[in-house]
Amino acid sequence: QVQLVESGGGLVQAGGSLRLSCAASGSIFSINGMGWYRQAPGNRRELVATITSGGSINYVDSVKGRFTISRDNAKNTVSLQMNSLKPEDTAVYYCNADVTMISGSYRYRAAYWGQGTQVTVSS
Repeated sequence: QVQLVESGGGLVQAGGSLRLSCAASGSIFSINGMGWYRQAPGNRRELVATITSGGSINYVDSVKGRFTISRDNAKNTVSLQMNSLKPEDTAVYYCNADVTMISGSYRYRAAYWGQGTQVTVSS
Protein backbone atom coordinates (compact mmCIF):
# COMPACT_ATOMS: atom_id res chain seq x y z
CA GLN A 1 0.00 0.00 0.00
CA VAL A 2 0.93 3.59 -0.55
CA GLN A 3 0.11 6.62 1.57
CA LEU A 4 0.11 10.24 0.47
CA VAL A 5 0.28 12.86 3.21
CA GLU A 6 -0.39 16.49 2.37
CA SER A 7 0.46 19.60 4.32
CA GLY A 8 0.48 23.35 3.90
CA GLY A 9 -3.12 24.41 3.42
CA GLY A 10 -4.70 27.27 5.31
CA LEU A 11 -6.37 30.65 5.19
CA VAL A 12 -4.78 33.49 3.27
CA GLN A 13 -5.87 36.85 1.92
CA ALA A 14 -6.21 37.46 -1.79
CA GLY A 15 -2.82 38.13 -3.31
CA GLY A 16 -1.06 36.00 -0.74
CA SER A 17 0.90 32.79 -1.10
CA LEU A 18 0.77 29.24 0.19
CA ARG A 19 2.93 26.19 -0.40
CA LEU A 20 1.44 22.71 -0.43
CA SER A 21 3.57 19.60 0.02
CA CYS A 22 2.82 15.92 -0.41
CA ALA A 23 4.96 12.98 0.64
CA ALA A 24 4.42 9.46 -0.65
CA SER A 25 5.45 6.42 1.36
CA GLY A 26 4.91 2.67 1.32
CA SER A 27 5.67 -0.13 -1.10
CA ILE A 28 6.87 2.11 -3.91
CA PHE A 29 9.02 0.88 -6.78
CA SER A 30 8.71 4.12 -8.72
CA ILE A 31 6.35 7.05 -9.11
CA ASN A 32 5.29 8.03 -12.59
CA GLY A 33 3.10 11.15 -12.68
CA MET A 34 2.33 13.24 -9.62
CA GLY A 35 -0.08 16.08 -9.42
CA TRP A 36 -2.47 18.34 -7.60
CA TYR A 37 -6.20 18.49 -8.04
CA ARG A 38 -8.82 20.63 -6.31
CA GLN A 39 -12.48 20.49 -5.56
CA ALA A 40 -14.63 23.42 -4.53
CA PRO A 41 -18.07 22.90 -2.96
CA GLY A 42 -20.58 21.90 -5.59
CA ASN A 43 -17.91 21.47 -8.24
CA ARG A 44 -16.15 18.53 -9.81
CA ARG A 45 -12.60 17.72 -8.86
CA GLU A 46 -10.34 19.43 -11.39
CA LEU A 47 -6.73 19.09 -12.37
CA VAL A 48 -4.51 21.93 -11.18
CA ALA A 49 -1.03 20.79 -12.16
CA THR A 50 0.83 17.61 -12.99
CA ILE A 51 4.47 16.67 -13.34
CA THR A 52 6.00 13.51 -14.78
CA SER A 53 9.04 11.71 -13.44
CA GLY A 54 10.98 13.31 -16.26
CA GLY A 55 9.85 16.79 -15.30
CA SER A 56 7.20 17.51 -17.92
CA ILE A 57 4.64 19.89 -16.44
CA ASN A 58 1.05 20.73 -17.20
CA TYR A 59 -1.13 23.44 -15.61
CA VAL A 60 -4.77 24.32 -15.88
CA ASP A 61 -5.05 27.68 -17.63
CA SER A 62 -6.46 29.48 -14.60
CA VAL A 63 -3.27 28.98 -12.54
CA LYS A 64 -0.61 29.48 -15.20
CA GLY A 65 1.89 32.11 -14.15
CA ARG A 66 0.77 31.94 -10.51
CA PHE A 67 1.33 28.33 -9.41
CA THR A 68 4.51 26.27 -9.69
CA ILE A 69 4.66 22.50 -9.29
CA SER A 70 7.87 20.70 -8.41
CA ARG A 71 8.92 17.26 -7.26
CA ASP A 72 11.82 15.50 -5.61
CA ASN A 73 12.07 12.02 -7.10
CA ALA A 74 14.55 10.86 -4.47
CA LYS A 75 12.20 11.81 -1.63
CA ASN A 76 8.93 10.91 -3.40
CA THR A 77 7.52 14.36 -2.76
CA VAL A 78 5.62 16.89 -4.81
CA SER A 79 4.99 20.52 -3.96
CA LEU A 80 2.76 23.30 -5.24
CA GLN A 81 3.82 26.89 -4.73
CA MET A 82 0.76 29.09 -5.05
CA ASN A 83 1.25 32.83 -5.48
CA SER A 84 -1.16 35.67 -6.19
CA LEU A 85 -3.99 33.62 -4.77
CA LYS A 86 -7.55 34.53 -5.66
CA PRO A 87 -10.82 33.76 -3.87
CA GLU A 88 -11.71 31.41 -6.73
CA ASP A 89 -8.71 29.25 -5.76
CA THR A 90 -10.58 28.29 -2.59
CA ALA A 91 -10.99 24.51 -2.56
CA VAL A 92 -9.80 21.29 -1.03
CA TYR A 93 -6.54 20.40 -2.73
CA TYR A 94 -5.65 16.76 -3.29
CA CYS A 95 -2.32 15.19 -4.09
CA ASN A 96 -2.29 12.37 -6.62
CA ALA A 97 0.42 9.87 -7.53
CA ASP A 98 0.62 7.18 -10.21
CA VAL A 99 2.71 4.53 -8.49
CA THR A 100 4.42 1.38 -9.71
CA MET A 101 4.73 -1.35 -7.12
CA ILE A 102 6.29 -4.81 -7.11
CA SER A 103 4.83 -7.86 -5.44
CA GLY A 104 6.84 -10.99 -5.95
CA SER A 105 7.40 -11.30 -9.67
CA TYR A 106 4.54 -8.96 -10.52
CA ARG A 107 4.77 -5.28 -11.31
CA TYR A 108 1.60 -3.23 -11.23
CA ARG A 109 0.46 0.37 -11.18
CA ALA A 110 -2.20 2.17 -9.23
CA ALA A 111 -3.26 5.74 -8.56
CA TYR A 112 -3.40 7.05 -5.03
CA TRP A 113 -4.91 10.15 -3.46
CA GLY A 114 -4.08 12.13 -0.39
CA GLN A 115 -6.68 13.06 2.19
CA GLY A 116 -6.97 16.62 0.97
CA THR A 117 -5.98 19.95 2.48
CA GLN A 118 -8.20 23.02 2.64
CA VAL A 119 -7.10 26.23 0.97
CA THR A 120 -9.25 29.26 1.67
CA VAL A 121 -8.56 32.63 0.06
CA SER A 122 -10.44 35.59 1.50
CA SER A 123 -11.25 38.68 -0.53
